[in-house]
Amino acid sequence: MAVMIANDVPLLTAVSRPTVHPDGSRAVVAVSHPDLDADAYVGQLWTVPLAPGASPTRLTRGRLDSAPQFSPDGRLLAFLRDTGDGPAQLHVVSATGGESVRVTEQKLGIGSYRWSPDSTRLAFTARVPEHGRYGTVDDLVAAAEPPRRFTTLRYRSNGIGYTTDRHTHVFIVDVPDPTAEPAYRVAPSPHDQAPAVAHPGVRQLTSGPFDHGPIAFSPDGTTIAVVAARHDSRDEDLATDVFALALGEDAGAPQQLTDSGASLGIVAIEWAPDGTVYVLGTELGASRRDFVGRGTSLWALGGAGLPARRLTDPATHDLGEVGSHITVADQGVLVQNRARGRVELLRIGSDGTVSVAVAGDIAVTGHDAVGDTIVASFTSPRSEGELGVVEHGRVRQLTDFSAALAERGIAEALEFMLPARDGHTVHGWVLEPEGKGPHPVLLNIHGGPFAQYGVSFFDEAQVYVAAGYAVVLCNPRGAAGYGEEHARAIRQRMGTVDLTDVLDFLEGAIARRPRLDGTRVGIMGGSYGGYLTAWAIAHDHRFAAAIVERGYLDPEQFVGTSDIGSFFTDEYAGTDPELLRAQSPQAVVDRVSTSTLVLHSADDLRCPLAQGERYYAALARNGVPTELLVFPGENHELTRSGRPRHRVQRFAAILDWWARYLPTERNHVAPDEE
Repeated sequence: MAVMIANDVPLLTAVSRPTVHPDGSRAVVAVSHPDLDADAYVGQLWTVPLAPGASPTRLTRGRLDSAPQFSPDGRLLAFLRDTGDGPAQLHVVSATGGESVRVTEQKLGIGSYRWSPDSTRLAFTARVPEHGRYGTVDDLVAAAEPPRRFTTLRYRSNGIGYTTDRHTHVFIVDVPDPTAEPAYRVAPSPHDQAPAVAHPGVRQLTSGPFDHGPIAFSPDGTTIAVVAARHDSRDEDLATDVFALALGEDAGAPQQLTDSGASLGIVAIEWAPDGTVYVLGTELGASRRDFVGRGTSLWALGGAGLPARRLTDPATHDLGEVGSHITVADQGVLVQNRARGRVELLRIGSDGTVSVAVAGDIAVTGHDAVGDTIVASFTSPRSEGELGVVEHGRVRQLTDFSAALAERGIAEALEFMLPARDGHTVHGWVLEPEGKGPHPVLLNIHGGPFAQYGVSFFDEAQVYVAAGYAVVLCNPRGAAGYGEEHARAIRQRMGTVDLTDVLDFLEGAIARRPRLDGTRVGIMGGSYGGYLTAWAIAHDHRFAAAIVERGYLDPEQFVGTSDIGSFFTDEYAGTDPELLRAQSPQAVVDRVSTSTLVLHSADDLRCPLAQGERYYAALARNGVPTELLVFPGENHELTRSGRPRHRVQRFAAILDWWARYLPTERNHVAPDEE
């Protein structure tokens, strides 16, 4: 059976969080995929009837339409549109389709947005550029802008760049009527006094040196709740609070709704019809920055300045999956829970009662509900993204957006629980190519470290299997999905039990699966996975070659250069110089003899390029066979959202490296290339 190859990247279809029409008849999702011809991500909105047997249909025809939301009265549909010649802007269209009307003209585009309960207004967040920067002055190029003055430790963000001169603020705008006659450009006149203001209905609700968002409307539409860090110590800690923005003419300053002594990092917010404000938040301890391995919980705020009530236990439920959000539903709210390589959908009652709405071999990526109808987007072992209706604890699939991917062929992932040397059990998966083997093995290590490999389709593993490699994946201590004790086991002891866990799982998999060749093994990983790969090859010399990608390689140099450098190293590796060196791959690079490809991106602000450059230089100076491959214009997210052609080129470089050092019948250096 054929399996996905690198040039099949355009078959990777992503499905957004759904929005369900208030009458419960249909849902709308954004469906996108990489396009090699456009060298960009493209996609439109699709309407999906919920009745059995009905087929999805394309609703819009933009270049990249995303983030759909039905208005509460069901008449309109809002969404973001990226035309390719500027940042995404907010649009509205009739719920039945037609041509959309552009609502915003924000210089740097739109972040998130919400409908008012009466469907007449839209609140949104957007970055506000400092005058004289980011194109606010015609023909003033970035290189000619004045210097930036910094007084904070955190002033950049991966994928964005500088942030202190373009803070995120909250706006509100009246909703235009998409059925009205279009506005026409006014011809010039000698009597013109000044140009008309674009979209005069837009009003900015926040200001100051703070970033705001996410947001939620109160049930009566008179107030917006917003998450922000406005306290004096915000540069030294990770805590955020919830503030209420009154929408009247004499609104006054934002009112803090969370307890001033709270220590929460808040990632999502929802205001329920009964007046309860729910948030997803992580407890950060007395230091207000102890984030390592902490599970995210659901909280109900107690009112202005009063303590919040925690509804879930972070030791057993972790609601912090990337993109997690809250949906108000009958008998409680819906949230996502990371659990042993899956992402479940839970229903939480106002009293903290937890029940499972959806489980199984899926990862729920988004959800919405109307009455007792629940719709969820999800990934699975055979799909990059689908939509389904929740029924009796399972999902009735409504779409088949990954049909072409499945037709191409998908290798099955075999699930294992294998013992580590200290009695701990390590959970993971093995994928094998066709043929009796034995096949060379690639040990892949995920990033994070507070993340997880799971049951869902993983494009990288499929491409390597297609090239003739068995792929080993596992979730060592430090990973998410197994409780806080498991996740915090490597705090200030990185490279200890996490290293032995991945090595012991590798050995256990080879012992269990005779089609795996334990004498021909490669190792690779990105971000924290790059860290553990570099650490492993300094301590274990069994590997034919290694690939260290966007690695966290020098904890000391990370401070002051990474966008998270002000806290990540302190919390994960500690502050004692000797302790840092005891966990630093750069400090033991002289022990490495394994041929190593170093992959990095030029605009990576999470693990800056210098992390890879210094590691590569040390390998080269020590005589280790090595190469450095740097992708221009890419950041830390190359493997997930980089340019489609770069993603294919990355696969080609990886397979070329393995062809040289770990060849297979399907992936080897041709005789005329040797």
